[in-house]
Order: sequence, then structure tokens, then C-alpha cells
Amino acid sequence: MKETVALYRAAASRALDANFDVVEIHGAHGYLIHSFLSPITNQRTDAYGGSFENRIRFLLEVVEAIREVWPSSHPLFLRTSSHDWIDGGWSTQENSELAKILLEKGVDLIDCSSGGIKADISYPVSPGYQVRFSEDIKRSSKMLTCAVGMITDPELAEDIVKNNRADAVMLGREFLRDPNWVLHAAAKLGHSLTWPNQYKQAAPKK
Repeated sequence: MKETVALYRAAASRALDANFDVVEIHGAHGYLIHSFLSPITNQRTDAYGGSFENRIRFLLEVVEAIREVWPSSHPLFLRTSSHDWIDGGWSTQENSELAKILLEKGVDLIDCSSGGIKADISYPVSPGYQVRFSEDIKRSSKMLTCAVGMITDPELAEDIVKNNRADAVMLGREFLRDPNWVLHAAAKLGHSLTWPNQYKQAAPKK
């Protein structure tokens, strides 16, 4: 485990050497860190299992190791599965409590996703369905949050940030579908944006 924590530190150091501005730790979707957080997968009986304090221990060690090499001037994000969508799993309450602790440890923003601890779980998927997890953290702490998940419409993204339901919105699949989503969103929301020269012929006409 100490070797694995050291690998996280080394990865952050390489990111700094490569001039990245932000690092995000992936602690969601059933991957290693999430498997420690969730009681569904964490069946350990040592100092890393059982209680909430024990289950978050590995993540705290990772965060502390990264902050040893990642300067305070550079943001550190963490993606969590804010809810496991199963009884007895990682909960929104635990996620919000974790946010309070991580704020003191040097994490700047929680990227609020959900699910992934088991493959056979069903949950209500619709545009903005995970925004409530961002809202939970914002109500209970001063941690910055990011909303994700089926946010493809510019008006929805604007509404989420404008109404303080999250501090930012991240898009993944939608940028794969439309690499110029920002340009199209700006036009749809009535903002003037200079299109790159090679794309100006495709810009919406005023």
C-alpha cells in the first residue's frame, strides 16, 4: 500500500514536470480508491476497513502524498462516486463528510459522479440526475463542486452554475460527439465568441 501511495505521488510529480495545471484523482466508479471507500467492496478488518474513518484512510494518504509534490498554487480535484445506489453502500452523507475533511487536506474541488461499485445496479438516469450530489456538498461545506452526467444542453449547464447548484460543469461524452460544443453553446446562449479562422465559415450567422 505504501508503494501504491508513492506511485500516486510520482504520477503527480510527472504531471507537474509536464506543465499540467490541474490534477484530478479518480476515486469513483469501482476503481481502487472507491473500493476502499465503499462498504460494499471494503471487507478489510485492519486499519483500512470497517468505520468511515478507516475506509477513507487510504484516500487521505494519497491526497497527502500528492500535496507533497503538487504545489498549493495548482488545483487538486477528486472525482467521487457520491452514492453507490445500493443499500449499505457509500452514501451522500459520507461523501459530504469526506468533502469537509478533504478541504482541510488540500483538495480544491469534488467532481460529483455516482455508481460503478457493482455492475447489476439500476438507477434513474436522466439529464442532470447527479446534480443533487453536488448540491449536498455545497449545503454542508465550503468545498467547490463540479456537476457531471448527461449534461449536454447549454441551458441546463448554465442553470446549474447560475443557481449555485455546482461551481462548474464537466462534459465528457458530449465533447467526443461535438468537439466545438463551447462554440455552439455560446451561440445558443447569446454570447459573442470569436471562432477560430478555420471554423469561421461554419459560425452561426447573426
